[in-house]
Amino acid sequence: MGQILEFTPLLIEGTWMTIKLTVVSAILALVISFVVGLSRLSRSRSVRVLATIYLEFFRGTSALVQMFFMFYVLPLLGLTLSPFIAGVIACGFNLGSYGSEVVRGAVQSVGKGQHEASTALNYTVYQRYRYVLIPQAIPMMIPPFGNLLIELMKLTAVTSLITIADLTFVAQIIRAQTAMTLEPFLLILVIYFLIASVLVGFTDFIARSIARKRHITLAGVRRS
Repeated sequence: MGQILEFTPLLIEGTWMTIKLTVVSAILALVISFVVGLSRLSRSRSVRVLATIYLEFFRGTSALVQMFFMFYVLPLLGLTLSPFIAGVIACGFNLGSYGSEVVRGAVQSVGKGQHEASTALNYTVYQRYRYVLIPQAIPMMIPPFGNLLIELMKLTAVTSLITIADLTFVAQIIRAQTAMTLEPFLLILVIYFLIASVLVGFTDFIARSIARKRHITLAGVRRS
């Protein structure tokens, strides 16, 4: 195990790269989730069709193949992406396709009376989603988004195949230089578990904060 400790700086860098990939990809996936999810509820048929094509393509093809295409094939077409950008785009676009269904399902689950009330108040489409539907749908999105965030963190491991020095890549370096297999991969399993635990705690904290704010708001409405 002493040999593994010699690679501590490399393990720290790999952990930081995994965290950075997860955070940046999660931001991209979150944006895509809302854009595509709400587009699938659009009144415009062309918008719905485009959103559905995106959804089915990225949900129906391998994230690894998408990553290889962006990193190895796009340069042949004149567009060269760095390994980090290719990894972020592949992970973000892939998980964004699943997240878009979470957004669409949560918005559709808001009571029909809320839709009718916003229409009666003569709200525009933007106002209806901004002030009525999305605020009520967000609490329902948090648990599935938390699960997708964990899946995204685990998905970043495949970026090691396009030369990104994440935790999995570092474990392979340690194995090649020390001829040990159990120790480095057992160690990164523990690190991945710790990162996942932090992410679970983060999503639970957000869920509790939203629930607390809703409770305070509803209590204030009842008193008034």
